[in-house]
Amino acid sequence: MIDALEPGWRAVFEPVLATDYSTALNDFLGRKKREGVELLPPEPDWFNAFRLTPLESVRVVILGQDPYPTPGHAHGLCFSVRRDVSPLPRSLINIYRELADDLGIVNRLGDLSGWARQGVLLLNTVLTVDAGQAASHRGKGWEPFTRSAIEAVNAADSPVAFILWGNDARKRGEFLDRKRHLVLESAHPSPLSARRGFFGSRPFSRTNAFLESRGLAGIDWRV
Repeated sequence: MIDALEPGWRAVFEPVLATDYSTALNDFLGRKKREGVELLPPEPDWFNAFRLTPLESVRVVILGQDPYPTPGHAHGLCFSVRRDVSPLPRSLINIYRELADDLGIVNRLGDLSGWARQGVLLLNTVLTVDAGQAASHRGKGWEPFTRSAIEAVNAADSPVAFILWGNDARKRGEFLDRKRHLVLESAHPSPLSARRGFFGSRPFSRTNAFLESRGLAGIDWRV
């Protein structure tokens, strides 16, 4: 699964591949395929977050939960959808609303690959899902992979901005080194919670201010 990744990420994931978690995950995904279940995103996109953002390039981490379960939407980057998707998912609409309020940037396409290529690791804690069944692959073995990725970024020498939206993401960031890194926490951008602290949190300008204060270039949040 990791052969196409650059050496930094391969070194992070190789120890996980030797664990029972990896065996259980492979067995689970293999059974799903044999049963004819449609897995999202398509298999070539499972590791897109790592493919587009090499470990040594990570400047920002945005942590999501599961891929979108709607066929044609997910492509391996949290909150992102393919360029031809319309209308956009409601969480992404709220993210763009906050971006417009924060920096005056108006995005209309949902593909966030441009963010990823600038060093924004758009990571879901679970990398696959059954079509139409949200959260259907939680606890099946992806979490050790993604935790190892977060731990590797946390251990890096360069300062990183971690953006944690919602309780699930916040729990997974409890071990982060907040003396070296910026950790921004708020409600999830879902329509169910965005008004409880996501709107007005200004994560985009605060992230750029942090990076620039450390001598790093800010992110161009336009897509």
